[in-house]
Amino acid sequence: MTPSLLMAVLASGFIYGITPGPGVLAVFGIGAARGRRAGAGFLCGHLLGDVVWCSTALIAIVGAREIGSTAFDVLGVLSGLYLFWLGLRAIRAKRSNAQAPQGPARQPFWHGILFGLTNPKAYPVAVATFTALLSSRAELLHWSMLPWLIVLSFVGGLIAYAILIGIVGARQVRTLYQRHELLITRLCGVMFIGFAINALAHALPGLVTNKA
Repeated sequence: MTPSLLMAVLASGFIYGITPGPGVLAVFGIGAARGRRAGAGFLCGHLLGDVVWCSTALIAIVGAREIGSTAFDVLGVLSGLYLFWLGLRAIRAKRSNAQAPQGPARQPFWHGILFGLTNPKAYPVAVATFTALLSSRAELLHWSMLPWLIVLSFVGGLIAYAILIGIVGARQVRTLYQRHELLITRLCGVMFIGFAINALAHALPGLVTNKA
C-alpha cells in the first residue's frame, strides 16, 4: 500500500466521521444537554454503524474495481453526482428553528448504536466519499488489502470522533458551532462539490475512452 493510498483512506474515514450530518448534529445536541461524557457515549455507539457502512462501501468499491474499470468509473460518476447534489443542498440550506436531536437521556451509547446503524444516508455518503477520494488510485485497490482499508478508515473515523469528543463539551465551541451552523454547513457543501468534481474528473475520461 502506497503512502498516498494510505493517506487517502485515512482522510476518507476522517472526513466521513467529522463532516456535519445527522450524527454530528445529534452529538452536539446531546453534549449541550448532558455534557461531554454523554456525547462521547453516543459517538462510541455510533462508531459501530460507521464501521459497518464504511466496510460495506469499501467492499462495493473494491468489487467494482475488480469487476473492471468501467464498473468503477460508473460508480465514480454516480458518486460524483450524488456528492454534487448533497453539496448544492448544503449550500442552499436555510436556518432551522428545530433543535438538534438529543436522544434518550439515560442510554446515549445504545442510542448511538441504533442511530448509526439505521441512518439511511450513511451508506450512499460513505460510498460517494470514499469513491471520490480513492478514484485517482483505483488501480491500487485489490481484495487482499481490504482488511487494511477497513482498519485505516476506522482509524480515520476514530481521529474525527476524538476531535468531536474534545470539543463537544466546550461551551465556547458549542456556542460558536450553533451560531455559525449555517455557514459551516454551506462550507461543507462547497467541500462536497469539490469531491464531486474530483470524482467526475477521474471517472468520465475512463468511460469516454471505453466507449471509443
